[in-house]
Formats: sequence, structure tokens, C-alpha cells
Amino acid sequence: MTIIIRPMTLDDLEQVHTIDTLSFSLPWPKNSYRFELLQNPGSSCLVAEIQSPPEASRIVGMIVTWNIVDEAHIATLAVHPEYRRQGIGEKLLAVVLEDAHRKGMKTATLEVRAQNTPAQALYQRFGFTVVGCRSRYYQDNQDDAIIMSLSSLEPEYLSRINSGGQGEG
Repeated sequence: MTIIIRPMTLDDLEQVHTIDTLSFSLPWPKNSYRFELLQNPGSSCLVAEIQSPPEASRIVGMIVTWNIVDEAHIATLAVHPEYRRQGIGEKLLAVVLEDAHRKGMKTATLEVRAQNTPAQALYQRFGFTVVGCRSRYYQDNQDDAIIMSLSSLEPEYLSRINSGGQGEG
């Protein structure tokens, strides 16, 4: 199984939306991804695609990042439930952080549900730390959002990612 991380295209939207719907109780509408692709110049949208062989290609993960001044804000990251715990989320996160650095971003932030401990563990492995909380942030169940931040996207940090070792956490 070969996993390719590549830019999201309009042709990917159906599969991306399916992953979003399977992953989150409040998925983005499909037109939100269309907006990110076509109208938001600060947006970076990537997908993880399995190729084995090409006629069986399938999108199994996605990530959307907003580059705001010098900060990469990870807006959403999801992996299809059938493909979780196989390193796909890690690959998406590593590629997007490296891309953010190339674009001049100095830090990275995100919000994650307080109850989503597997995602929090992934971010901690990459060196993200908890910097705050948004109480009752999620409308569906009033769960808190944990704000996590990565304070530096410097070359030393990125070389650790590329050598197979995640961040400092």
C-alpha cells in the first residue's frame, strides 16, 4: 500500500466529505471545502491517497490549514475510520507543518475536542502543547475545545519530523 500526500482537488470533494461525515458530528458542508480550494488564498488543502494500483486509488485522509500572517492554523484533520492508526494522520501533519514552514509560518495552532484524546496524543507527539481552552465550544454536545500550539516551526524541529522522530513531546 502506497500513501501519497498531495493537494486536494475538486474531484476529491465527495470522498473528503465522506471522511469528514464519518469522523465528526459537525462535519463541514461540501461547499466549505470548495471555498477553501477556490477562494481562500491562505488555505492549504491536502489529501492522503492510497494507490494500489491506480484504478483502486482512494482518499483516506485530509487536512486543511489556514496560513494567517505567520501562523499555520490547522482547521481540520481526519482519517477514514478504516485506515486509522496506520500513520496517515502523522504523514498529513508532517507534510503540512513542513509546507507551513516553507511558506514562512513560524508557529502552528489548532483546536481539538477535550474528549478526543487520540487526536491530542498525536498532536503532543509532534510537540504541540495545551495553551488554553474554549469552554462549551462545540455546539452538538457542549464539549470544550482544547487549544494546542506548536511554538516553533524551525528547521531543527522539521528535521526531527523528517527523520522519523516527531516533535519534542
